[in-house]
Amino acid sequence: MSTIVVTGAAGLLGTHFSRHLLSKGHKVVGIDNLLGGYREFVDPRVDFIIRDLENASDVNRIFEARKPDYVYHFAAYAALGLSPFIRNFNYQNNVIASVNLINASINHGVKKFIFTSSMDVYGSRHQPPYTEEMTPEPEDPYGIAKYAVEMDLKHASRFFGLRQSIVRPHNVFGIYQNIWDKYRNVLGIWIRQIIAGKDITVYGDGSQVRSFSDVAFYMDPFEELMDLGDGETYNIGAEAHTTILRAAERVKDISAVFGYNPKIVHVEKRDEVHTAYCDHSKAKRDLGFEDGTNFSQLVMDMFNWARSEPARLVRDLPLEVDKNLYSFWKK
Repeated sequence: MSTIVVTGAAGLLGTHFSRHLLSKGHKVVGIDNLLGGYREFVDPRVDFIIRDLENASDVNRIFEARKPDYVYHFAAYAALGLSPFIRNFNYQNNVIASVNLINASINHGVKKFIFTSSMDVYGSRHQPPYTEEMTPEPEDPYGIAKYAVEMDLKHASRFFGLRQSIVRPHNVFGIYQNIWDKYRNVLGIWIRQIIAGKDITVYGDGSQVRSFSDVAFYMDPFEELMDLGDGETYNIGAEAHTTILRAAERVKDISAVFGYNPKIVHVEKRDEVHTAYCDHSKAKRDLGFEDGTNFSQLVMDMFNWARSEPARLVRDLPLEVDKNLYSFWKK
């Protein structure tokens, strides 16, 4: 049995992977500041600590007391479209917090550090499907932050011998996701809008292309990374890709099963990479990754879960810059 730190333990990846690790007999130390997750989503068997990872002293105290063998760093505020308007918060939350964890892992002899980056690091210069050999060229502060941590982690590996692997997931969905965040998680936003009796909002014409991944198929390859893939970077996600508009139409159709009849409303176009999806051959070869995402079933499951959840506050984040702010985020 290993002691494993899971950051973002109240978020989508953290809640699911904590349960997976517990089922294998490991001890899980979960850390989350509850900015984007909810305490009630955390398995009660998790040694759960509410902390901000930006506080280096707190991070060191946790590592000193718990003596973790492995670190899975899932914590991040992954609102890439919002990141230009919260630059300071973005870098504190995604870079400084990660550096504090890397330092603590080096100082306390962690066996391996597994970091979830993002497909957002690739930018728009490359032709999809993206492969891990492509040189990242991120185009927004969130992608820049993720790539900065990737580079810092590789330096820590080279200079200090910290074993590490990097995963670039994309468009991950499932129950325990924060559907009450208006800035991120598009399927969750649509489901919340529909349940609230509102219309489905689509940025621009909806021709943007994405893959939607069921979180369930990340669990086994994540676990494999404790022993495999040292120094490697892996794309992990769904095989199929579709346009945002087609995804919205499918969510609308599925919502009819539950008695809803929303309209699809097109709002202001957002600055984002138009077509983004990945090749997963490397993860299949090295980690035995197999994607079985069933989009319709995933949405059905999320509707069933979301309808049983209490109404939660849809929070605004304090903006640092409001110039060029999209109309749909203005109060």
